[in-house]
Amino acid sequence: MRIESYLRDSARRHGPKEALVTSERRLTYAELDALSDRLAGALQAGGVRRGDRVVIQMGNTWQAVASLFAVLKAGAVFSVLNPSVKADKLAYILRHCEARAVVTQGALALVAAEAVALAPSVRLAIVAEAPPATIPGAVAFAACLDGPVPAPHGGIDMDLAMLVYTSGSTGQPKGVMMSHRNVDAAATSITTYLDSRADDVILNVLPIAFDYGLYQVLMAARVGARLVLATSFAYPQAVFATMREERVTVLPLVPTMAAMILRMTSLAPDSLPDLRTLTNTAAALPLSHIARLRALFPRAAFYSMYGLTECKRCTWLPPDRIDSHGGSVGIAIPNTEAFVVDETGQPQPPHVVGELVIRGPHVMQGYWNDEAATRRALRPGPNPWERVLYTGDLFYTDGDGFLYFVGRQDDIIKSRGEKVAPKEVEAVLHRLPGIEEAVVFGAPDPVLGQSVRALVVASDPALTQAAVIRHCQRHLEDFMVPQGIEFRTELPKTDTGKVSRRLAAATVLEAGE
Repeated sequence: MRIESYLRDSARRHGPKEALVTSERRLTYAELDALSDRLAGALQAGGVRRGDRVVIQMGNTWQAVASLFAVLKAGAVFSVLNPSVKADKLAYILRHCEARAVVTQGALALVAAEAVALAPSVRLAIVAEAPPATIPGAVAFAACLDGPVPAPHGGIDMDLAMLVYTSGSTGQPKGVMMSHRNVDAAATSITTYLDSRADDVILNVLPIAFDYGLYQVLMAARVGARLVLATSFAYPQAVFATMREERVTVLPLVPTMAAMILRMTSLAPDSLPDLRTLTNTAAALPLSHIARLRALFPRAAFYSMYGLTECKRCTWLPPDRIDSHGGSVGIAIPNTEAFVVDETGQPQPPHVVGELVIRGPHVMQGYWNDEAATRRALRPGPNPWERVLYTGDLFYTDGDGFLYFVGRQDDIIKSRGEKVAPKEVEAVLHRLPGIEEAVVFGAPDPVLGQSVRALVVASDPALTQAAVIRHCQRHLEDFMVPQGIEFRTELPKTDTGKVSRRLAAATVLEAGE
């Protein structure tokens, strides 16, 4: 199935029903379908053809949602970028994927203009919420909504649907190629185990440039749910007020959001009685955080999940297994195989750490214009006709087949000749009352090779470095105990709000510590 069919089918089934709620506008399925049709026609009139790439640099707006469906209806491939992306990176991506068009918003027009000037493949620029004059030859978004109905493009589900740009080991972002079939397989599997429904109301505060946020848009359209788009979780009380007003049933979380919720002393248990589903991915939550969230939202089923951009989602932990397998990220999602292998690709027995491999229809097609990286990630599978995804993540299974995340291969700290998994140290830090967030990383050391370092956010102002180290000494082997603990008011994060070990290490190095 092609992904634009999600919107068209839901518009036929639920035309008058609200599909999208933003602070600026509320749209029914029929309205969103019609708007994206007109925009698709304008893209085609501007020269966008089947298979062309269109970059969308926008925040969580109704125009962004209309744009991504419009690109698909035009037969093209979309790539949604975070509004905070700077001109040099935007220009690199436009050139790298040879984008035919760019859709942006008025506040970002100067950045887009600088990037477009360096990207000769771009033939069309569309600007929302402001006059488009900043970019020579640009078209106003509103004018596109009077465009023609899109012409049939002849695309099939093997065509690319989207490029998701993710950080690369070389410092330049890599474009993950996802076909319509890949996206549909992932969305179908996830909505199946989450029991997603047409009467769901999903609150999405995650950037739609982040695939976790993007899939909230796609999955809502697939099942005919109502999506409430928010732009920030900086003021959780305001977000919760919106949730009560809109009667939100589903809240996707990342660990930073969970930490902010748990710092809210005024939040009473069961204050969101309509909430039935909580999900978490990006990084595993400490068990203590999960327990407190379950106490705050007793009517909501909690889903711990693990995934990566190259296949969207890998595993899920059924809510009824949290108590028995709470440290696990669960089992393979429906229609997927997940297994742990050694350096030769042979399956590892239970409790032996190895690399996680994913087999399924949602595995990416590869990295755009990067054959070397594609060959490293996609390798021969059990059958001669297939390739499977080597994730680069270290895992082990228990005797029941449940999977446990150890760390990224390139995150492993080598100290005193021993290997230290940062996540294991973080788990111990989170067990100390008074610590809300923690990130562990390795720093160069002339004697140890690498020293184990930690940045923590504490809710207890009386907590000291010595107390934290004593706690670690009681629960960790000597070589795993951090040599340095630094208190911060917040942890370094990526544009998508994910705590970053790389940025944490960089801040320490820049300070000369």
